[in-house]
Amino acid sequence: MSAIVHARKLSKSYGTTKALDAVDFEIDAGRIVGLIGPNGAGKTTALKAILGLTDYEGELQVLGFDPHTQRTQLMEQVCFIADVAVLPRWLRVREAIEFVAGVHPRFSREKCLAFLSHTKVGQDMRVRELSKGMIVQLHLALVMAIDARLLVLDEPTLGLDILYRKAFYESLLSDYFDEQKTIIVTTHQVEEIEHILTDLMFIRDGKVVLAATMDEVGDRYAEVMVNPDKADAARSLKPLNERQVFGKSIFLFDGVDRARLAQLGELHKPSVADLFVATMKGTYA
Repeated sequence: MSAIVHARKLSKSYGTTKALDAVDFEIDAGRIVGLIGPNGAGKTTALKAILGLTDYEGELQVLGFDPHTQRTQLMEQVCFIADVAVLPRWLRVREAIEFVAGVHPRFSREKCLAFLSHTKVGQDMRVRELSKGMIVQLHLALVMAIDARLLVLDEPTLGLDILYRKAFYESLLSDYFDEQKTIIVTTHQVEEIEHILTDLMFIRDGKVVLAATMDEVGDRYAEVMVNPDKADAARSLKPLNERQVFGKSIFLFDGVDRARLAQLGELHKPSVADLFVATMKGTYA
C-alpha cells in the first residue's frame, strides 16, 4: 500500500515548547487511524501540519502534496471537521448547502440531504434556530457529502448525545468509508471509536509513543486479572500498569508470553482506553 501521509522528523516549536519533536509516521490508504493524546500532547499541531495550516520542519507529504506549499491542490482531496463547528447564525441551511456546492467540486447535494433526512434539521431553518447538536449535524452532513480521499476528524461528535454519536460512527462506516478513503480521527471518547479503528497512534509530549495496527495491539498487549496471592509473581514480569478492581489486581503486559500469563489469572484483551492510560503515565517509552 502507498502511504497517504508520510512524515519524517516532523517538528514544530512554539517558543521553547516542542509541540512535535522529530516524529516519524506513515498512514496508508483505506485505514481508520485513531490519533490519541492528552491536551497539549501535539495531536492538534500534527493535524494542522497535515492540513497545511501551520509551517513545520522536517519532511511531510500528504496525498503526494507538500501541505504547506501546495495546500490548494491538497484541499481538493481532503475534508476536515474541527472540534467546534462555526457557522454564521443568520445563514439558512439551504444557503449553507448551496455555498458548499458552489466551492467544492466533490460535494454531493444528494448525499448531504440524505444525511440531514435522518435529523430534525430543516432546509429553511437558520443556524440561530438550531441546537448545538443540530449545528454539529449540519456541519457533519456538509463535510461528509464531499467525496474526499482523506477525512480528518477532530472531536467530530462534540455536542452530540450518545444516540447521535453512535449513529454518526455507523454512518461513517456504512455511507462514507471504503478502501480508497482514509480517516484520521481524534477524540477523548476513545471507547466510542475503538470498534471502527484499523490503526492506533498515541502521542505524548510531541512524540509518537505507539503506532500499530489494531491487530498488532491485540497480539502485543494483554491484561490479566490476578488474585492477591499471585500479585507479586505478576509484578516480577514488569507490567506496564496495575489497577485494583474488587480486591483483585489487573496487570497490563507488553509482549509477555500468553501461556505464562494464563498461569497467573484470567486473560483479557485490554481496551484502548486502558492502554492509553498506561501509556500516558509514562511507564514506558
